Amino acid sequence: MQDFVARPEHGIAWISGASSGIGRALALKLAGEGYKVAVTARDHEKLAELQAEANGLGSGLGGSIIVLDGDVTNAEDMEHVLASIEYEHGALALAVFNAGVYLPVHAEELRREDFEQSFAVNLQGVVNCLVPAVRHMKHKGQGQIAIVSSVTGYGGLPTGAAYGATKAALINMAESLKFDLDKMGIRIQLINPGFVDTPATRKNEFPMPSLVSVEEAAAQISAGLKQQSFEITFPKRFTFALKALNLLPYSLYFWLVNRATGWQERPRADHHRPVTPHPAE
Repeated sequence: MQDFVARPEHGIAWISGASSGIGRALALKLAGEGYKVAVTARDHEKLAELQAEANGLGSGLGGSIIVLDGDVTNAEDMEHVLASIEYEHGALALAVFNAGVYLPVHAEELRREDFEQSFAVNLQGVVNCLVPAVRHMKHKGQGQIAIVSSVTGYGGLPTGAAYGATKAALINMAESLKFDLDKMGIRIQLINPGFVDTPATRKNEFPMPSLVSVEEAAAQISAGLKQQSFEITFPKRFTFALKALNLLPYSLYFWLVNRATGWQERPRADHHRPVTPHPAE
């Protein structure tokens, strides 16, 4: 028996974090395929621009963009978004939880707020969307959910202490939930992109091999959503190599990552910066 695969005639697609990057490109892609796509983010102006662009494309397949403002870190907001979908627009068939932030972390200058914000958006933000979505799909007896993680969740990378930790947690979360969701008729998938050219990845301080555009990422995700595989990952040659890298002994893993990124040769982040004393000093 095959798992449920959402199609436009099944109902609404919901994408969080749709104001930029992968989420925005995927919303346009799915609208072009005929979906009514509910898009959520904090920036109403950017969502309105997305809606206007989708209307201007005129796919001819009945697709459209529905703007539903909300902050994924606010559980009540996400409950309201789901209620609006359910009572004003129709059944939720497909949900892609994509909202995320990347805050580079340097051990020389650890900031508690970088971790708190990363966990609030990337991890708790998914939970806040997931709870009402699963409740709705359970009642309908079917649905499809995709969680956007990252290959940085496979293993630690420079500056990724907060971001990578959240993505590793999402990988484990999706894997764990699959056992029960399968029995409920709800299909869950895990999206692990490699490096995608977004405002977030432009903060990276090391070379990014096999960088792909947001349009290519959206095309890969759209294709993966129609397939039976649990994990959607791309570009495969790079992401499979990174997965294999994490099977190596730690001594070899750290040596190879340092060599590939040139991190060992980089100066410390606080090398030329004045030291800010702790308030208690």
